Amino acid sequence: MLKLENLQKTFNAGTVNAKHALCGIDLVLNPGDFVTVIGGNGAGKSTMLNAIAGVWPIDEGEIEIDGVSVKRMSEHQRAKYIGRVFQDPMTGTAATMEIQENLAIAYRRGKPRTLRWGISAKEREYYREQLKILDLGLEDRMTAKVGLLSGGQRQALTLLMAAMAKPKLLLLDEHTAALDPKTAAKVLEISDRIIAENNLTALMVTHNMKDAIAHGNRLIMMNAGRIVFDVSGEEKKNLTVETLIAKFSEVSGQEFANDRALLN
Repeated sequence: MLKLENLQKTFNAGTVNAKHALCGIDLVLNPGDFVTVIGGNGAGKSTMLNAIAGVWPIDEGEIEIDGVSVKRMSEHQRAKYIGRVFQDPMTGTAATMEIQENLAIAYRRGKPRTLRWGISAKEREYYREQLKILDLGLEDRMTAKVGLLSGGQRQALTLLMAAMAKPKLLLLDEHTAALDPKTAAKVLEISDRIIAENNLTALMVTHNMKDAIAHGNRLIMMNAGRIVFDVSGEEKKNLTVETLIAKFSEVSGQEFANDRALLN
């Protein structure tokens, strides 16, 4: 479903501030894979997601989604293949619009537009059923402005919207980092359910090692723009934070120094 070949990206190339953010990334995700991505600051995690989404062009390499090369596509052209949830809960929804209006935008994404006005009763019922998945009571508040929701509620809504059009690839970029632990756990539970029920292929960047181990069927660790560890199946299930840190030291030849990740 996703194929990255020799992904290279350097910022400020040719200057004293040159930063090699991606140094030959090779990665293949099969349909239904839920891959968590862990690594220290500057490891290249978000850079890789932004490269896939088309936020900026890559210097070298190839990006394919479901067999289609998207390397030369703009960010908005790739949007029909990709759903994305960002770290900031305020991103991804329109605060001044109603919950049902936000869902309508997501649901109609990539579909032909008509001159019909408003939301039909059939659509409204579908949105109500989708909101019940979140188990947050939002199905009874569909006319409420999104700006009135809490950060956790908005992030859960954004997640639902990102998955509604059944994207080829779902990108979760530290989507629980700005939430309190209890709310973050709830959003992760919803993430698991939505990905499983829709059989989505997903990449989730996180600083939380416990979350990286507990969620998904595969884990990759990045360091200095490279994938240094890739584990799945029973081996992943048996991982602990301690063994993950030890493995990082083994494959990279250095200590894992990231206070944020260790504190989490």
